[in-house]
Amino acid sequence: MSFEDTMLRRARVRVSMLVGLTITTLLALGAAISYAALLHSQHKQIERELTYGAVHGTIDGPPGCNWIILYDGGSFDSGRNPPPPGFPLQSAIDEVALDRQVRSDTIDRNGTTYYVRTQPRGTGVVQAVFDARFQLSDRRYLLAAFLLAAMVGIAAAVLTGIVVGRRAVAPLAEALSRQRRFVADASHELRTPIAQVHTRAQIMARRAGTDRADYDRLIQTTRRLGEIVDELLLSARLAATPADRHPSEVVDLAHLAAEAVDCEADRAAEQGVQVHLTVPDTAVLVPGVASALRRVVGELLANALTHTPTGGHIHVTLRTSRRDADLVVTDNGAGFDPADAKHLFDRFHRGLGAKDRRFGLGLALLREVVTSHGGTISADSRLGAGATFTVRLPTIASRPVAVGAAFRHPEPLAPRRQT
Repeated sequence: MSFEDTMLRRARVRVSMLVGLTITTLLALGAAISYAALLHSQHKQIERELTYGAVHGTIDGPPGCNWIILYDGGSFDSGRNPPPPGFPLQSAIDEVALDRQVRSDTIDRNGTTYYVRTQPRGTGVVQAVFDARFQLSDRRYLLAAFLLAAMVGIAAAVLTGIVVGRRAVAPLAEALSRQRRFVADASHELRTPIAQVHTRAQIMARRAGTDRADYDRLIQTTRRLGEIVDELLLSARLAATPADRHPSEVVDLAHLAAEAVDCEADRAAEQGVQVHLTVPDTAVLVPGVASALRRVVGELLANALTHTPTGGHIHVTLRTSRRDADLVVTDNGAGFDPADAKHLFDRFHRGLGAKDRRFGLGLALLREVVTSHGGTISADSRLGAGATFTVRLPTIASRPVAVGAAFRHPEPLAPRRQT
């Protein structure tokens, strides 16, 4: 999966989650408002019933759920409807008898909730008791209905989020697809004329004899144009057919690392740079496309050589763990600003020391290759302290192979192998 595809996938997920969260929040808010309204309505109703009962001596509530208790200073009278255990509230009656102020209490008892209003009446005290078991039952039914509605609502929110996410990102996905097709078509059409111009420039340079400086610059320019076209084509191919669609190909990463060091041997010797290779004695097997991974290793080494001064050192190290392999390329060159680390793999980004890579496609393509193989690539550096690039790829079961026997590195490469 390419970097753009990964970003599209994340965008779909984020839009889906946002829509789902919004719908769920609205449902929860509606449920909370409805429950609060029910509670307020019930409390007001109970308060009216208690006030009416305390004044008129009767409550128009369910039979057996309300009681009027009169206290004349010496005895209690509840009529023919005896109150439940624990009533009347003697402490409330005593307090009201003394201060003649209205008092309200809420008592949880006998598996239900009682609302009690105690107030003076004439020379005595009246206490109205209301059993709210039916109101509590209504609340439980409402909560159960809300829970069922919430489950259905969350499922609907998830489905709606997925649909909206796909439709919201669809135009962007189509635009990226058209861009890739355009890049592939344009690059393919440009390859032939650029190759013809490059060949013609080489022929003209040979005919020019010693006065060929301008032709050499023309050859160099056409070569760079060809590299750009190749990079654009590679990017389009990776987007169209990522490496994870070809899992059957097995690549020896140790072999590729040694091969890349051999290929850059002459350039390293010419620049006076020592390249040290450290790879396991057995094959390091990863699933993927050999040509694409070869480009990753070669580009990282070429980039290190570009930024390493004469007399410098480059270390190419391959480490393995239980599930991954880390290819680490370290140099002691000029390095780059740590602030550029996050944008180093962006297309057309130019940080400090980018004099030799003017077009900003090389490292961006490396990230596309690595991510299409299910791996990661990172960079770490400080100005004047060199740079370290780390590629991590998933491995498969390896088998013993004498990797080093097929490669001999001329000085000053001085390869080393870990045991």
